[in-house]
Amino acid sequence: MKNIVAGVLDVAYLDQGPVDGPVVVLLHGFPYDIRAYDDVVARLSHAGYRCIVPYLRGYGPTRFMDAATPRSGEQAALGADLLALLDALGIGKAILAGYDWGGRAACVVAALWPERVTGLVSCDPGYNIQDIAKANTPASPEAERRLWYQYYLHGERGRAGLAANRGDFCRLLWSLWSPTWAFTEATFANTCSSFDNPDFVEVVVHSYRHRYGLVTGDPAYAQIEQALASRPAIVVPTIILSGADDGVSSKRDDRSAVRGFSGQVTRRVIEGVGHNVPQEAPDTFVDAVINLSGIV
Repeated sequence: MKNIVAGVLDVAYLDQGPVDGPVVVLLHGFPYDIRAYDDVVARLSHAGYRCIVPYLRGYGPTRFMDAATPRSGEQAALGADLLALLDALGIGKAILAGYDWGGRAACVVAALWPERVTGLVSCDPGYNIQDIAKANTPASPEAERRLWYQYYLHGERGRAGLAANRGDFCRLLWSLWSPTWAFTEATFANTCSSFDNPDFVEVVVHSYRHRYGLVTGDPAYAQIEQALASRPAIVVPTIILSGADDGVSSKRDDRSAVRGFSGQVTRRVIEGVGHNVPQEAPDTFVDAVINLSGIV
């Protein structure tokens, strides 16, 4: 494990594989951490890739440099964190691969700074940039049911519940979102300690309130949020990975899944897999990265 100051964060990250290999940045989601990529990293580094796997803001050993920095979980902050990490590490261009929050960070950078991105692996919903202006448009009852945890965190009862029961709360989401994944208690415990980060609760709560326009964002990211509001197209080559048993992402057909992409894009639906694609289907995830880079 290494640390580097990148933007407003002291980022803890894994750096594995040959230093001169093609770079792939692997980005975890909520409520997970870098352990989701253990098998992916082992296989990609063996294949000659340099794998960079950071803990996102609010997770694990990653820390804010300044106590006065807002503990924002907004999409612009996640994208800015990723761009700052690339800059700090001197990485001009990389494959970006992620899911959930990590997939959002990757999509933000791919959309706004495509010159920094060789290719993109994004799990459902594929185009993972939030349309905040339309966030309060009701979805189907089934889709709304899947988002109960977001609405729970909109109130102070939810904030207190997450703070008091973060392990149980996150374990429940793992079970609901990946109903066919028989993860062990040891596997969950390997990740659960990352939720003890002192900023975890504030970053998570802000994320699920900001995306509905319930709270303001960090002014430092206002220009990025403004650019994202225009729904910029993603032009870099992309592979979308969709778990057929994902318990949180709404089901969609291929045509609607690839909206937002104007470059080469393909979608692969993985049977027997839920929300945590890299940990549940590491071989498929590795294949997607290799297919994008053309390395075999």
